[in-house]
Amino acid sequence: MLVLTRRANESIVIGDDITVTILAVTPSGVRVGIDAPRDKRINRAEIVIAVSDANQEAVQTSSDDSAESLLLGVLGGTSSAP
Repeated sequence: MLVLTRRANESIVIGDDITVTILAVTPSGVRVGIDAPRDKRINRAEIVIAVSDANQEAVQTSSDDSAESLLLGVLGGTSSAP
């Protein structure tokens, strides 16, 4: 990991097309601006982790036979399980 010290209105350039600018530094946090092409996905790490966890939970739930039987019952279908 590269660690740099920057002040407000100073920037970091990543590659040829991404610029990260420190907009403000306050006691409650740092405000960062990111200038990047529209085709680059930029997400907060906690959102990526939450989505990944939710996807894992959905996969585990979908493989649960009792959940499938419940869903089929609600939809008026029948389960192929004995």
